[in-house]
Amino acid sequence: MKILFLHPYPAGEAPSQRFRFEQYLHFLEQNGHIIHRQSFLDEKTWQILYQKGYKFKKIFGILIGFLRRIKILFGIKKYDYVFIHREATPLGYPFVEYLITKFWKKKIIFDFDDAIWLENTSQENKLVSRLKFHQKTNLICKWAYKISAGNQYLVDYAKQFNQNVVLNPTTIDTQNLHNTDLYSVKKDKIFTIGWTGTHSTLFYLDFLWDILKELEQKYTFRMIVIANQKPDIDLKSLQFINWNKKTEIEDLLKMDIGLMPLTDDKWANGKCGFKALQYMSLGIPTIASPVGVNVDIIQHNENGFLCATKQEWKDILIMFLEKKIIYEQIVSKTKQTIVQKYSVLSNKTTFEGLFF
Repeated sequence: MKILFLHPYPAGEAPSQRFRFEQYLHFLEQNGHIIHRQSFLDEKTWQILYQKGYKFKKIFGILIGFLRRIKILFGIKKYDYVFIHREATPLGYPFVEYLITKFWKKKIIFDFDDAIWLENTSQENKLVSRLKFHQKTNLICKWAYKISAGNQYLVDYAKQFNQNVVLNPTTIDTQNLHNTDLYSVKKDKIFTIGWTGTHSTLFYLDFLWDILKELEQKYTFRMIVIANQKPDIDLKSLQFINWNKKTEIEDLLKMDIGLMPLTDDKWANGKCGFKALQYMSLGIPTIASPVGVNVDIIQHNENGFLCATKQEWKDILIMFLEKKIIYEQIVSKTKQTIVQKYSVLSNKTTFEGLFF
């Protein structure tokens, strides 16, 4: 088969692409399938997209992206399937998906891992959000041959428009990437709490800062934040690490526990637990909010911890700091959960089945 993958960002850059389909492509090629890919954004536009300024360069890069999509349509006949991650174009009506399915009669596999039908406006994308056509998710679901959704909440939404929906979780490559045997990282003696994410999700940490400030008055620990932007907070224990793809695993392995706080809303329910999956695959005990897929991934007090209130978060952090938790027991179960349910190998058959 010839399969075209249309995705928003350059190859190997965005977590949603890397951990939802990119790590499976070599399996498809090993089975004799021919893979072609096209990103909407080029490398130059991607590098400046979330930086201040560069207004005209961003506009130019987006226009080039539209031209790139129009050009690929003229060669669409040769493909058996078109796999679309999130959307073919970020703005306006889904004309690319319409032409592929209605004019060229090609089978679309529509993949998403967030509640992308919701308006999720931040300061950085405020202007662009006005140009979005938020009903496009519903339309693409209707037109798709199959839908690949990252959790049950997303599956249930998609089934309103199309019954051919596959629960395809975000997964971790526990052999070639998130494998502690591949790295030699010496942990400091100081107990390290950690969080990783992007500038757009830093706000999830807001309610924890007061807790950490209080705890650092009594306990010695480090709080590392791995992101593309330093949080604007005065915390003595804070260490900021600029996210780097080349060192992301080594940086994660500096943590003794990983945090995944969320607000209980529709957008957060659409998330696929990626932070927890990363932490747990590396044997890092995880404390998370009991929101969305987190309650499926984590069994409280067995392979991690679920905390709903500020007091619960504080209590669990104190238990770790005072060494009242059997650390090794939690570690073994975190890895086991990922290998059995959320690894590339455990999900390989499900992913390959999307194309039949």
